[in-house]
Amino acid sequence: MDRLLLQKAASYCAYQERTQEEVRQRLKTWGVWGDEAEEIIAELIAQNYLSEERFAKTYAGGKFRQKNWGRRKIRQELTRRGLTDYTIQQGMSEITDEAYEETLRELLVKKHKALEKSESNALKRKQKLARYALGKGYESELVWKVLNSFE
Repeated sequence: MDRLLLQKAASYCAYQERTQEEVRQRLKTWGVWGDEAEEIIAELIAQNYLSEERFAKTYAGGKFRQKNWGRRKIRQELTRRGLTDYTIQQGMSEITDEAYEETLRELLVKKHKALEKSESNALKRKQKLARYALGKGYESELVWKVLNSFE
């Protein structure tokens, strides 16, 4: 195994959390694949540069706090990135139920204030709020529960 490539891959992983698939793709662009790529990935895991569980926790927590994404959207993205159900479950544990509902409430209050000026019909405004929250990846039962608590 090429030490220089390992070092390069390690600094790629040190920059930000990555999935094994992202590292595999990067190694391909460097002309490394097959057993050599798998060896490098195994070494990165052994040296704790690469951890999909850590990636899932960082990703889920970050998307929730920074972009106010809902659990459905985060789970969908983690699945798209090829993570296992167990790893995704570990990542989702970063989001507490209290913070989740509070974030949704704040999101809807903020959007409601913005919509008040442009949408006078209360029913249409409620539909737009629901569509907005669903698009962010929140579960419909929770969205309607929060919306109905506004009245």
